[in-house]
Amino acid sequence: MDRTKNDTSLEQAAHAMTICNACRYCEGLCATFQAMTLRRTFADTDLDYLANLCHQCMACYHGCQYAPPHEFNLNIPTTLSALRADSYQRYAWPRFMGHLFERNGLLVSLAMALSLVLVLILLLVYQDPAVLFSAHRGPGAFYAVIGHNLMAGVAGATFGFSLLALAVGCRRFWRAAGPATGADANAWKQALRHAATLKYLGGAHGEGCSSVDERWSNWRRYFHQFTMWGFFLCIASTAVATIYHYGIGIEAPYHFLSLPVMLGTSGGIGLLIGPIGLLWIKFRSDPGPLDEDRFGMDSAFLALLLLTSVSGLALLAFRETAAMSLLLAVHLGFVLAFFLTLPYSKFVHGVYRFAALLRFETERS
Repeated sequence: MDRTKNDTSLEQAAHAMTICNACRYCEGLCATFQAMTLRRTFADTDLDYLANLCHQCMACYHGCQYAPPHEFNLNIPTTLSALRADSYQRYAWPRFMGHLFERNGLLVSLAMALSLVLVLILLLVYQDPAVLFSAHRGPGAFYAVIGHNLMAGVAGATFGFSLLALAVGCRRFWRAAGPATGADANAWKQALRHAATLKYLGGAHGEGCSSVDERWSNWRRYFHQFTMWGFFLCIASTAVATIYHYGIGIEAPYHFLSLPVMLGTSGGIGLLIGPIGLLWIKFRSDPGPLDEDRFGMDSAFLALLLLTSVSGLALLAFRETAAMSLLLAVHLGFVLAFFLTLPYSKFVHGVYRFAALLRFETERS
């Protein structure tokens, strides 16, 4: 990978990792430093890999003898966070879309606003006002407001493109990270286990992160788990609802005790608790190791998840009232914004981090 004169994040990371590799005081803290010790020098792609392996637990910052105010001024969490964000841009597909990471907070805000306006305008222009402001009940009630084919077509097209962009970007990252052999079954098992439990958000001894101060706490790990599993439960709800619609012929909205609704409600609650908790921790965090340049990207993504969850739960609560049409439009607007920004938002950190974990387990074996 060729460096540009503006690519200072790679230079700073190389300098920091060279010092850390000589010191090795933090060797036992996390996978990042364990992977670091397997290298004598650091190619640009090695640095991208190490940056995405970092879970930002802050343990190295508070344990480092060379951290500020030392003259070396080592700040590993901030350095790797900046490089991690730059790697999203380098591996993005299509490449020209990578620049969206530079103004990600603005991107998410515009996507939300435009998506909401688009859905509302389409409803007002093409739908009978009598339909919009009436209560609809029973199977097919949602489709009386917005046709199923239109709803499924737009969602499928945007989500499909986002999955393709994520897959291509992840493949570029994996291939660039080095000539590691294919991951075996044990590497997959360990990587999946560590990703599911968010092991490396547990800090050095499983006691959590030290993002607020030098005390350990697992709250950041718990809120991440609420967010992650909330998202997966919502995906599972959509998958089951698709089977209901096409396989069994049962149309939404479904009964409150049906499997799609229970999965979606559980996921929505997770996406309510998780983002609120992560935003709370982020605003209370020690500013020393905090990457302020990426604060907007992180907060915008969490806010979008939160608004998607709140609008979905509101739609569930008031779906049999005259407010359903407006709530459906608002919720679909947030969902559309989420799908549109998916491959160019903080969401990609989960994909790249899992790829880095898989490579780490492959290297260890």
